[in-house]
Amino acid sequence: MLRKIFEYLLWPLILVAALIPTGIGIAHKQGPLAFNITYFSLAALLFFLERKFPHEKEWLHSDGQEFPDFAHTAFTKSFVQLLIVSATVIGLADVVGGDQGTGLWPNHWPMFLQVVLGLVIAEFGLYWAHRIAHEWMPLWYFHAVHHSSKKLWFFNTGRFHIVDTLKSMIFSAPLLALSGAPKDVMLWFGAITAYIGFLTHCNIQMRFGWLNYIFNTPALHRWHHSKDLREGNKNYGENLMLWDLVFGTYYDDTNRRPPVEIGIKSAMPKSFWGQVVEPFRWHKFQTSAKEGTHKRELL
Repeated sequence: MLRKIFEYLLWPLILVAALIPTGIGIAHKQGPLAFNITYFSLAALLFFLERKFPHEKEWLHSDGQEFPDFAHTAFTKSFVQLLIVSATVIGLADVVGGDQGTGLWPNHWPMFLQVVLGLVIAEFGLYWAHRIAHEWMPLWYFHAVHHSSKKLWFFNTGRFHIVDTLKSMIFSAPLLALSGAPKDVMLWFGAITAYIGFLTHCNIQMRFGWLNYIFNTPALHRWHHSKDLREGNKNYGENLMLWDLVFGTYYDDTNRRPPVEIGIKSAMPKSFWGQVVEPFRWHKFQTSAKEGTHKRELL
């Protein structure tokens, strides 16, 4: 009984534990510093918990992809933070939303409600960016790098091709900017997305109950990595499940466990640079192949 309670409480407790120091840092104008300290602390915690309470013991074994996973994460994380710093240096953040927000943004609301609104707005773009990457072949080539993982654990959370990452940013960040969201909401959005991403991919035995209808939990995301497209082409939400529920792509089967064998049916190079180049090779091949046939081979 105590173990069951622990499994229900673990996910929200970890998320709250990450949000508290982040909030303190943002309140004291040290958001990026607080985020980076929390980010690496959360990684260390998940590393320990995955070995102590694994969801799938098979996923504890090495898949030989630690370096490519790290390289994708480091490259993407550095690139995104460089964009954020650059935007701050040239004053773009002040022009768009500034400290208080602009336009119709409800800056008189409590920060909690402003962050919730920001998440809902940005999530709309993230949802469609993710869904289109599954349904439109030119973008699937890049997204397939992420889905080529044979197991889920916190370390391959950032295993995304840089083109795939840019696509998600293009779909989401402008929505927040055009809505006039202030800088603090932008920081909260980036931090929450990173933390939930870690938790979504972690290999830890947890239970979620009604949280599955609000957040993108590990339970839901494991279905998303299924090779069966009836399960894999579902649960596109990054942080929230709102738009999956609205557009009919929500999937959960509480009567069985998500599959242990995940990935894609086509081969993926084992090296980081091979994975960076491979989507362009697939795209070249697509020009001389029928899309429907090649799509079935890739998926």
